[in-house]
Amino acid sequence: MATRTIVKIDEELCNGCGACISPCAESALELIDGKARVIKEELCDGAGFCLGACPTGALSLENREAPEFSEQAVKKISLTRPRNYKPQKCMQCGMSEDQAWLLPLKHGGEARWICTRCLPGLIHG
Repeated sequence: MATRTIVKIDEELCNGCGACISPCAESALELIDGKARVIKEELCDGAGFCLGACPTGALSLENREAPEFSEQAVKKISLTRPRNYKPQKCMQCGMSEDQAWLLPLKHGGEARWICTRCLPGLIHG
């Protein structure tokens, strides 16, 4: 075990919406008993893409003792179970992540998603 950055989930704030599940490419998060949970710490790379998806602010990053991140464990879990997620949608055009690349945005405490087609309009007005 080593000290590293890993996702922390505040169960009091988690409403079980599942919005954090699909941004986690490593499949480290799962809904269990109506709450998001890190199922295996070695699956969490600490990148934090899930943070921007959480509408309640239940997710944060912390430095603590945890097993080393394992790409091998990520590959193994991706082969053994289907990806179960709720597709996010672009806040501008409604295109889902199954149809286009989406990027997370955060403003004023709200988490949103925007597709790469709509991003230039957001940037340039």
